[in-house]
Amino acid sequence: MTSLPASHPPMPAPRVGVLLVNLGTPEAAEAGAVRRYLKQFLSDKRVVELPSILWQPILRGAVLRTRPRKSARAYAQVWTPEGSPLLAFTRRQAFALDARLGDGITVAFAMRYGRPAIDEVLSAMQAKGCDRILVAPLYPQYCAATTATANDAAFAALAAMRWQPALRTLPPYHDDPAYIDALAGEIEQAVGALDFKPRAILASFHGMPQRTLEKGDPYHCHCQKTARLLGERLSIPLTISFQSRFGRAKWLEPATDTMLAKLAKEGINDIAVVAPGFSADCLETLEELAIRGREQFLEAGGRNFAYLPCLNDAERGLDMLETIIRRELAGWIA
Repeated sequence: MTSLPASHPPMPAPRVGVLLVNLGTPEAAEAGAVRRYLKQFLSDKRVVELPSILWQPILRGAVLRTRPRKSARAYAQVWTPEGSPLLAFTRRQAFALDARLGDGITVAFAMRYGRPAIDEVLSAMQAKGCDRILVAPLYPQYCAATTATANDAAFAALAAMRWQPALRTLPPYHDDPAYIDALAGEIEQAVGALDFKPRAILASFHGMPQRTLEKGDPYHCHCQKTARLLGERLSIPLTISFQSRFGRAKWLEPATDTMLAKLAKEGINDIAVVAPGFSADCLETLEELAIRGREQFLEAGGRNFAYLPCLNDAERGLDMLETIIRRELAGWIA
C-alpha cells in the first residue's frame, strides 16, 4: 500500500455508520428550554404546512407565550436523571446496537429538533471515517412531518460537505414481520403481568391533520395496517385512535381522549393502551397517555387502566432494529 505523504491530512480507516434519528426534546424541563425547542419544531414547514407570513406571528405570539410553561410542567412529570425519556431511550438503543453490530460499524444518534443535532453528528461520524451512512429515522409509519423532515436535515447536512459520505435512508417498517412480532411479544408479556384482564386494547398513534391524508401522505394507512396486523398477531382486534391534537384544523379521528371516554361509558371498564407509532417512550406516551389518559378514563367511569411501554431498549425491540438495519446495510457489510 502506498503511504501518504507527511503533509497529507490524517485519514481514518473507512467505516460504515448508522445514525438513529428521533424527534427531539428540550434540554431541560423548564419554560425557556421548551420555548427554544418548540420554536424550532413548530417552524419546520413539514410540521406546520401554513405560509410563514401567516403562521410565524401566531407562533411567536400566542403559542410561544403560553405553551412552553404548560409543556414544561408536563415534561417535569416524566423527566429522568438521564434527561428526557426520549433522549435516554434513544441513547440506550444506539449504544446497544453499536455493541451488537460489531467492529467496523459506528452507531450514533441525533434529534431532528434540539441536540444532538443531525448535522453535527453526521460531521462527527464522517470525521471518524464513516464514508457510508444509513440514516435511520425511528418512525415505523412514514409521515412527511417525521420521516421526511429527518431525511431533509440529513440531506441538508450533506449539501454543506465537501467530501460527502454515501447515504442510505431506512424505509418505514410499519408492516415488517420483525416489528409486528416484537410489538406482539412485548404486549403479551406486559398484559400477562397485569392484575386484571383488559377487555380492550387501544392502539393510540400520534395524530396528524386530516389534510395530510388528503394530500397523499400514507401515514394514516400505515397506522391502520400496523393495528390490523398487530391485532391479527395477538388474536385480539385493536381499537385505533389518534392523540396530540393541536390547533383548530380537523385532525385524524377518532381522537384518543374521546375514545377513552367512549369505552368507559360503554361499560368497557378494563383496558390497556399501547402506542405502536413510537419507538421509545416520551412526553406523548408517559404524560399524555399514562398519566392524563388514565385520568380521563377513570373520570369517565373506567375501572382498570394500564399503559404498556414502547419497545424502548427491550431485547425484542433491539432484535427488531438489528434485523431491519442489517437488511438495509446489505452490500456494505458482510
